[in-house]
Amino acid sequence: MTARMDKRFAALKAEGRPALVTYFMGGDPDYEISLGIMKALPEAGADVIELGMPFSDPMADGPAIQLAGQRALKAGQTLKKTLQLAADFRKVDADTPIVMMGYYNPIYIYGVEKFLDDALAAGIDGLIVVDLPPEMDDELCIPAIRKGINFIRLATPTTDDKRLPTVLKNTTGFVYYVSMNGITGSALPDPSLVSGAVERIKQHTDLPVCVGFGVKTAEHAKLIGASADGVVVGTAIVNQIATSLTKDGKATADTIQAVATLVRGLSTGTRSARLVAAE
Repeated sequence: MTARMDKRFAALKAEGRPALVTYFMGGDPDYEISLGIMKALPEAGADVIELGMPFSDPMADGPAIQLAGQRALKAGQTLKKTLQLAADFRKVDADTPIVMMGYYNPIYIYGVEKFLDDALAAGIDGLIVVDLPPEMDDELCIPAIRKGINFIRLATPTTDDKRLPTVLKNTTGFVYYVSMNGITGSALPDPSLVSGAVERIKQHTDLPVCVGFGVKTAEHAKLIGASADGVVVGTAIVNQIATSLTKDGKATADTIQAVATLVRGLSTGTRSARLVAAE
């Protein structure tokens, strides 16, 4: 399964551009619209999809993603349904890598082995589980890698050179560099600092380095993408969904299209990123 991720990053490297990695919350605002959003992402220019697993206590997420999780849970979204979303998406798209992102608690309750088997069957390529440090690799990371599912780790500005090898030891697929400290949806980081951080991480690994937190516009994507192997956008997409909903949180005729429009713009930014770097 990891082949899908490796193949995508190799193709992008050959094209000379960074990946656009798009996050949305599974089941927000409901199952059908969420599936419609997922199907619209690759067509709008997304290269990798991060599929959020709604959880009632998302400690690393900002208000926008917390609210998205609440909307999804209220609409009846479960971990099983989030896996089903991926399986339904796979009926129309066999190539776009899918990374499930969230917290360990729902996976633990589901059962690790059962979850990994079901994730493989649903066409999942990778996992980002934000509350499992490297010291707990035996819980999920090692079993996932054994089954052929990438385990993607977060590195932050406070991950120093001493800590970095530990963080990277069992990381596969790509490294997700969280470009600032704090919760998701914070302000945009300084692109020059990002460039230095990406360079530092690359001294320790051959994996692609994708950068996220705070990317909201095509211009942001362009600046970050000049040095990163991928640009991760989450809060901006989740906000786009939220602003398209009715007052009581229901989807409108504009919901899917609003996300596609935003992603098309971001894609333009990533596609022109290296042109800027080469000038």
